[in-house]
Amino acid sequence: MNSPISVRDISAAEHLAWLRTQPSASFLQTPAWADVKKEWRSESVGWFEGEDMIGAALVLHRSLPRLRRSLAYVPEGPCIDWSSPRLVELLRALRDHLRSKGAFALRIGPPVATHRWRTSTIKDAIADPAVRRYDEATPDVVEPVGTAVVAELRRLGFRHLSPDDGFAAGQPEYVFQVPLAGRTEAEVLAGMNQLWRRNIKKTVKNGVTVRVGDPSDLPAFHRTYVETAERDRFTPRGLAYFEQMYAALSAEDPERIRVYLAEHEGDVLAATIFIRVGEHAWYSYGASTAAKRELQGSTAIQWRMMQDSLAAGAAVYDLRGITNTVDTENPHIGLIRFKVGTGGEAVRLAGEWDLPLNRLLYKAFDLYMKRR
Repeated sequence: MNSPISVRDISAAEHLAWLRTQPSASFLQTPAWADVKKEWRSESVGWFEGEDMIGAALVLHRSLPRLRRSLAYVPEGPCIDWSSPRLVELLRALRDHLRSKGAFALRIGPPVATHRWRTSTIKDAIADPAVRRYDEATPDVVEPVGTAVVAELRRLGFRHLSPDDGFAAGQPEYVFQVPLAGRTEAEVLAGMNQLWRRNIKKTVKNGVTVRVGDPSDLPAFHRTYVETAERDRFTPRGLAYFEQMYAALSAEDPERIRVYLAEHEGDVLAATIFIRVGEHAWYSYGASTAAKRELQGSTAIQWRMMQDSLAAGAAVYDLRGITNTVDTENPHIGLIRFKVGTGGEAVRLAGEWDLPLNRLLYKAFDLYMKRR
């Protein structure tokens, strides 16, 4: 007979020890991420089957003004066995624990894929004027665990958050990944399109170098990032955010986070923030200058991060979010084509889901967020 499943508070050390037993987990589920998101109250929780720990999560709490009630958010988590036959018990144990802590709603982002589109399929979809979105193209793979999780969440009363273009209020539902497991560097290179391979050779010929920096290089990264933000019209984060991120993640594990810089004759051409947890590596933030763009600094830095991911034993190199579009008229199509050139695949994740625990407060919060 199975032991009952319970959820209780755990220490950051217990949380980190659990994550180290897992092949991978999102960096948003590490205890250190709580030190990055200072504007949220945080707690680490663990699942227990009897006395055996079987899961963990970082929960971020956003409190309602003047009320001791909160939205409990588990970004890209929790870190549990999503294929477990006891999934309903796992989710209900979390719900009950957070309700007892005053949560009026639970928001989760199961880190499981539901659909995958390979490079050739994406190229065909872009070329077909009748296909404008990934979910209008037949996927190469339908993941049974991910689709079962989505069906279970609906049955349990969770509400799917993602808007049509695939970007949720929190984390992206569509991402682009390069599978690395079982592949050599030569095989990854051979999987890229001809333009990527040619540009990689060009960067070497032109004397572009890529190095791993340290915290003193964060201002150089940030200057390049602010220039990119002005060019691409998005609001940049402040330098202090990246300094805090670097300090928190590297204190937890010296190999967790890196800053990379692509340079030519003393000029920074591109700069990135790279994060790795176990077998999962992420290209988290990237930036490039308008000057010397023909030298392909962005290509050089991506290839170096892929090489280092392979050397570290990563199974996945994750280029993070993409929008749900293959429409050549969409302004994001250039970014899609750049990522497709790596020979990777578009992946749809389960997305973010809300479970209202107090429907009145949840409705008030939903209205408040829509008016912001």
